[in-house]
Amino acid sequence: MTETEQPPRTRQDFENTLDQSDKRVASFESKHSGFMDRAQHFLHGNPTMVPVIVLMISLLIFGVIANNFFSAFNLSLIMQQVSIIGMLAAAQSLVIITAGIDLSVAAIMVLCSVVAGKLAVELGVPSIIALPMSFILGAACGWLNGFLITRIKLPPFITTLGTWNVFYALILYFSGAQSIRGADIDANAPFLKFFGNSIPIGGAQITYGSILMVLIFVVLWFMLNKTAWGRHVYAVGDDKDAAELAGIQTNKVLLSVYVLAGLICAIAGWASIGRVGSISPQSFYEGNLNSITAVVIGGISLFGGRGSIMGALFGALIVGVFQSGLRLAGVDVLWQVFATGWLIILAVAIDQWIRKVSA
Repeated sequence: MTETEQPPRTRQDFENTLDQSDKRVASFESKHSGFMDRAQHFLHGNPTMVPVIVLMISLLIFGVIANNFFSAFNLSLIMQQVSIIGMLAAAQSLVIITAGIDLSVAAIMVLCSVVAGKLAVELGVPSIIALPMSFILGAACGWLNGFLITRIKLPPFITTLGTWNVFYALILYFSGAQSIRGADIDANAPFLKFFGNSIPIGGAQITYGSILMVLIFVVLWFMLNKTAWGRHVYAVGDDKDAAELAGIQTNKVLLSVYVLAGLICAIAGWASIGRVGSISPQSFYEGNLNSITAVVIGGISLFGGRGSIMGALFGALIVGVFQSGLRLAGVDVLWQVFATGWLIILAVAIDQWIRKVSA
């Protein structure tokens, strides 16, 4: 045997065993082959489709059972009726996406409108000065909520429940529990009613307030989907601890969310003056619950981190469509509230079902 030649290698037992083993590649059957499973995964990836589908079905049903439902005037009236609640829902959506909740949005809005009216109507401050001051007040109210939550580490529910009472007390203090009449606003500060003006298009009356609501949602959609700040907001809502480990300054993000929500509420306060035609400390008393209703029906998860801001807009429209359709169909107001309650329960049930995809 030469130096270059090697002795024949003896096959090991495990090699003989491997030769006799099954050579087929492992395969897995899909668990999600059924229609309901596919629908569940589709809705999980596209949460806005839930309120869109509900809105389309609602329009079709009420278009059949309610007279003149699809008239241009009625459709524009629905937009007018949901414009203020829609703006509050936009502010509420930002907070809920971060896994929080704000029970003070309506109180901030009314407080800002009362202060703007007090300055412009009763004290003679020009509207172009009074309104920015009310915006600063709204942002300050949001900052207070954010500070108590991020620095004092109070739960959002308890914090905003407390500040709701604080802001409502300030409303009564500044207003003296008295409304500012529309005639006084027209005489001293007509610009406060700007968003109550409308553009006639056919038989429709499109108010500037309705246009403002849509613009707010478009701007927020861009901020949440096309900026780093928006990605951070979703990350904080999905898992705050993981977001901190990723280098996100979660407290700053939360504080900015509450400040922005307060500013939106102040803008809604200006729009509410034009919508109502006067300034009342009792107006939009149920705005907090209505804003949460629109957010929940719109498919934004109360657990945070999931949902599209546009869903809240569709949620507000669904509530408006139900109220208008049932009213035109001659249904009592009692049953309108009854139907809205079941809408909320159904929306939460659908959200729970969709979330099981990631479980």
